[in-house]
Amino acid sequence: MLRSTQVRRCASGTDSAAPPKPPTVADPGADAAGTVVAVGPQVELFEVGDEVYYAGALERPGANSRYHAVDERLAGRKPATPSFAGAAALPLTALTAWEGLFERLGLGTGGPEQGGTLLVTAAAGGVGSLVTQLARALTGLTVIGTASRPESADFARRMGADHVIDHTRPLGPQLAQVAPGGLDHVFSTVATDRNLTAYAEALNPFGGIVAIDDFDSLDIGVLKGKSISFHWEFMFTRSLHATADQAVQHRILDRVARLVDAGVLATTATRDLGPVNAANLRAAHRLQESGRAIGKTTLTGF
Repeated sequence: MLRSTQVRRCASGTDSAAPPKPPTVADPGADAAGTVVAVGPQVELFEVGDEVYYAGALERPGANSRYHAVDERLAGRKPATPSFAGAAALPLTALTAWEGLFERLGLGTGGPEQGGTLLVTAAAGGVGSLVTQLARALTGLTVIGTASRPESADFARRMGADHVIDHTRPLGPQLAQVAPGGLDHVFSTVATDRNLTAYAEALNPFGGIVAIDDFDSLDIGVLKGKSISFHWEFMFTRSLHATADQAVQHRILDRVARLVDAGVLATTATRDLGPVNAANLRAAHRLQESGRAIGKTTLTGF
């Protein structure tokens, strides 16, 4: 592709929230950070030698390969402070969190003057931990995270959650305690279908839900009485449909990198399993599928 940069992939991240890939993709993997080794004739944003990070596109070979091509509009300049592994933990989750909060829910980035209450499910996960950080850093929302273990609850608090409740127990009574004035927004990363009634009961009129998980059906009729809006967030939509605004993701990643280098955001990389090989890839996926992973798992080198 004329707008492509070829990158030597130095590190990659895995996340249980990553969507399934079309069966035509030869090399799976999404998140990556690496160094540009070649550019196409129409590339304007990067040069050979630049350090970049990105989540790529579903229809192209992914980050499990040593070299691969990425559209420059989907990549950002790697933040300088974290390692390649630390940077590789960020793109998919940061884009999902940013688009969900500021595009789908329509929240502003104006800081403390924007009040209200946000519920983030699985707040210690890859996406949840970025949603929590962005909401805490760029809005004035009170953030309620969910977790199920002391270590994941502690991680959610370190990411910026004001309150943490247990998502293995009924949400309603817990939300009534920590948010007696009700919720204004929900970022649902897991179990949206099972929790929808609890969301509807806790949300204030004209509240909003954004979801990223998969399920067979959803009884959205419970949202009508309060005029609650429901949104999907899928960060691969722009690349899958070749939308005219794909470069928005480049700008988001560049802004996230600046926030990381300023100490406002932190990488959520928590464990690196070593080089990319079959055994380590299996170990990474077993960890993600266990439901006990905190933050992001990375692989570095070959």
